[in-house]
Amino acid sequence: MAPSRHVIVAGAGIAGLTAAMTLSRAGFRASVLEQSPKLEETGAGLQLSPNATRILFELGLRDRLEPFAVKPQMIRVMAGGSGREITRIPLGDVAERRYGAPFWVMHRGDLQAALEDGARDMSDIEIKLGHRFDDFATHSNGVTVQAYRGKQVVDERGAVLIGADGIWSAVGERWRAQRKPAFSRRTAWRALIPADAAPEPIRAPVVHLFLGLDAHLVAYPVKGGKLINIVGIIHDDWNESGWNAPGNRDEILRHFAPFSWAESVRDLIRIPDRWLKWALLDRATPFSGGTGPVTLIGDAAHPMLPFLAQGAGMAIEDAAVLADKLKEHSEDPEAGLRAYEKLRRGRTARAQATARKQGSIYGRTGPEATVRNIVMRMLGGERLLKRYDWVYKWRRS
Repeated sequence: MAPSRHVIVAGAGIAGLTAAMTLSRAGFRASVLEQSPKLEETGAGLQLSPNATRILFELGLRDRLEPFAVKPQMIRVMAGGSGREITRIPLGDVAERRYGAPFWVMHRGDLQAALEDGARDMSDIEIKLGHRFDDFATHSNGVTVQAYRGKQVVDERGAVLIGADGIWSAVGERWRAQRKPAFSRRTAWRALIPADAAPEPIRAPVVHLFLGLDAHLVAYPVKGGKLINIVGIIHDDWNESGWNAPGNRDEILRHFAPFSWAESVRDLIRIPDRWLKWALLDRATPFSGGTGPVTLIGDAAHPMLPFLAQGAGMAIEDAAVLADKLKEHSEDPEAGLRAYEKLRRGRTARAQATARKQGSIYGRTGPEATVRNIVMRMLGGERLLKRYDWVYKWRRS
């Protein structure tokens, strides 16, 4: 295959593997460089709304994913102080009929494993594990990427380089294409528990969202309903890089104090023996794009707070649009990259801003929290669902 049809992808996470698959279907050859020697099951649960599942189905992954997915029937918004329901947002068959694809929840590791298997089934994709991206140089024929395989330096030549290497992107750092993300003064805590250890309502195919004083808690089943994923988000000054810092159960319980949180919520937090935490980062400036045969996708381009549950969804969309635009501009790959960046800039910026705004609502306390609960009751679940039409109904151009 001609060099102009060869794309180098840095990073074998959700963004990178989805990009490799969409590029292969568009007629390109993809080399995926991943610094880890093995793709392991890491991370927390994630919510995949119809804008994301639709693309995954187009890639032929439905049968691989369905055994591990849970199709929640609703989102139950709960008052953390009383444990009572504020309102519910219908999902299940209602959402699938409305948007043409289902809303799923699953473990991040199951999605990555399905993407890896799907990518390895495609002859035009090569996943190179144990290859740490180091630097790149552009030239008239595209780009040359330097990576380390152990202590050995290896070079890879291609038409374009895609940085899909996450929020601490080495490609973005070398390219100087982005401002560094800023700490949001929040941390997220996650844990997995066996479903039979959880209270019966939490085992149901439902996303439970508890809103309360300076924190909120989300719980939903993953692994086909065998495990329950619990995520608590709190205001905090702790700020270290990484996704897997150990967290102390007594510490998170202090943020869900008995005078402001229902005992049923605190009991749920007490169940896991092991908690992990990570700092939440944000970037207020939208992805500006760049010049030359290099671009970024996913968290490398637009890190997103989790309050809209669209981090994975935006990365999957990025991959689909990028492949479309490179195919459309097959004789001028750089024009394809600029077309991708232009098309994605407004949508991802709006998703970032909406997630930021949603987070500020979740963080309100005192009388403002009471007003928020009243407004949610007045809106009702169906009207709340309409607020998400702009993201769930997305079709790429």
